[in-house]
Amino acid sequence: MKLSAQSFTAARVVCLALAAAFALPAAAQPATDEEDLSLVYGDNDTVSIASGSSTALRRAPGVATVITAADIAAMGATDLDQVLETVPGLHVNRSANNYTPLYVVRGIVSQFTPQLLLLQDGVPVTTAFTGNKGNLWGGYPVEHIARIEVMRGPGSALYGSDAFSGVVNLITKGAADTPGTEVGVRAGSFRTRDGWLQHGGSIGPVDVAAYLRRGRSDGFRSVIEADAQSRNDRLYGSDASLAPGPVNVGYQALDANLQLAWGHWTARAGYKLRDDLGTGAGIASALDPVGRQRSARITTGLTWADPQWRRDWGLGAAINRQAYRQEIPVDFVLLPAGARLPTGAFPAGMRGGPDAFERILRLSAWADYGGWSGHHVRVGVGHDDLDMYRTHETRNFTYARNGLPVPLPGVADFSATDPFLLPQRRKIDYVYVQDEWRVARDWSVTAGVRHDRYSDFGGTTNPRLAVVWDASYDLTAKLLYGRAFRAPSFNESYSITNPVALGNPALKPETNGTLEAAFAWQARADALVNLTLFRYRMHDIIRTLANPVAGTGATYANAGSQTGRGLELEGSWTLRRLRLVGNYAYQRSVDDASGRDAGYAPRHHVNARADWHAASALLASAQVNWIGERQRAPGDARAPLDGYTTMDVTLATRRGGPGWNFTASVRNLLDADVREPSLAPGLALPHDLPMAPRAFTLQAVYAM
Repeated sequence: MKLSAQSFTAARVVCLALAAAFALPAAAQPATDEEDLSLVYGDNDTVSIASGSSTALRRAPGVATVITAADIAAMGATDLDQVLETVPGLHVNRSANNYTPLYVVRGIVSQFTPQLLLLQDGVPVTTAFTGNKGNLWGGYPVEHIARIEVMRGPGSALYGSDAFSGVVNLITKGAADTPGTEVGVRAGSFRTRDGWLQHGGSIGPVDVAAYLRRGRSDGFRSVIEADAQSRNDRLYGSDASLAPGPVNVGYQALDANLQLAWGHWTARAGYKLRDDLGTGAGIASALDPVGRQRSARITTGLTWADPQWRRDWGLGAAINRQAYRQEIPVDFVLLPAGARLPTGAFPAGMRGGPDAFERILRLSAWADYGGWSGHHVRVGVGHDDLDMYRTHETRNFTYARNGLPVPLPGVADFSATDPFLLPQRRKIDYVYVQDEWRVARDWSVTAGVRHDRYSDFGGTTNPRLAVVWDASYDLTAKLLYGRAFRAPSFNESYSITNPVALGNPALKPETNGTLEAAFAWQARADALVNLTLFRYRMHDIIRTLANPVAGTGATYANAGSQTGRGLELEGSWTLRRLRLVGNYAYQRSVDDASGRDAGYAPRHHVNARADWHAASALLASAQVNWIGERQRAPGDARAPLDGYTTMDVTLATRRGGPGWNFTASVRNLLDADVREPSLAPGLALPHDLPMAPRAFTLQAVYAM
């Protein structure tokens, strides 16, 4: 593995520091300091994502990480991606298309990463078109997040599709988490500005939590040295490429959330708008400084839950709705003006504007029963209705049989005749059952199974089993097995106009079986160490395959399998006013057909942070993130992508009660050359995807 001297030195220092931290002998420590830090960092020793109900983290029937609002503030994070990068076994890659974040868990990578399920307050934010959170994501603010629960490994026995490599639940702040009113402003590099208002209180018997944020950024301007049009220029004798040139990652953002709670009822409404969203390195991996995108997501939900409905019984039900649209107000320039292909020239550039509109309805109900000695049984049913009710597309080209675009005299509307995708609808019914059985004082077994029935491709059944043993008062061991699936997206099943990537209605779900062994060791009263070993096997991976008839492009197919194994080591240690947290992850994922590394994901990943409460109202934090070398995927002849090391520092005031608090942060302090891998075989973007250089942020928050 090749590492720069800087990367190797930083990684060695981090590993030695972690090792030393947990090897140090117990030191005298005033209890008040420990209690103060515990209060600061909040409740991170329970988790609900692993079983559906609150459980002690070390005994949860899954491998989970909990990140509190105080953790988020200490690391100086302003976006969800920065937070998730600190989770063991999770790395944030990027797509050339929009620079959309790709959440890579344990080496499981795909173009849109629909294999990780993202929830907000327990409800999926998945879109039907691409099967992920949406390609026009545009970031996610963190000021209104109370805690983040992350489960690594399969979760389909509880959550269904896309809980394939893991599940992330963003739990937003309720009235109790934001007492009073808070106003915040932030400014940073790349002409980034944010302002928000947050309130928690009550109106009579109704608890109210509200959040409103407005932000914008020009985005960083890291340079793409060569793009897809650079190659076209060499092949076809044109001179049209805009490379070398900067990526296009600017945006405007509006976020709003409202939560009302009364007795057993909770109502939520949310709005997430991303406008003037840039195209990243280009939708077709050719630089496009002109194209602009917009996505709007409206979520509403009503939940009734009574954990003590009757003796031994708890009941709950929910109805949730998501309206999502993605629009292209300024057509993409897929290839720049002057581009030339064998099928003709594009004097004004190759242009297109695909729009999609969705409505998703989710109905669910569940019951808990604890009347059997030693058992806690949970049963749930649900119905999802995924309706892409409208599509719209304009473009100045059509397609030849060989998949190459043929120029047209001008931009035409193909919505009624030949769009990228016709409207589609999918209905899902599911039922699950789970039993948490306390076999003995030190032993518990959790067993569950869920069956999903899809209106288009049929049914799938996914079980789980977890055995948890309290080996001693300071050591807990777990043995876990789960099976998960990922349903094909509408794009993969029903795309019709582009012969290079035709949809395939006969697609089956991807599947993943994972075996895990986990150990939680309370090394000291103030130190915790967790170790997880895992092995997984993926089948029926959805990929594009060349069609057997020459000149007819490719089609999505179930055409791959992958095996992975690895470990995750994490720990935390609190000493007086100092808190250390860190983790190391190793994974080795192999493409079964070629026997080669599956590529894209780092085999080694280290993240460590030190928080020093210099005084009761002052916090200094330093964080190091080391990403090891990335191997290339099969079919990519490029040399492995070098690793990198970034360092972030934060200085903040932490005054309780009304008044001002200030935060100053620097990300990528040493201005490392951070790059994420481009898609194999690397002909379009041979020098990969450059990320942000050093960036500064100043923030002021006033609590009333």
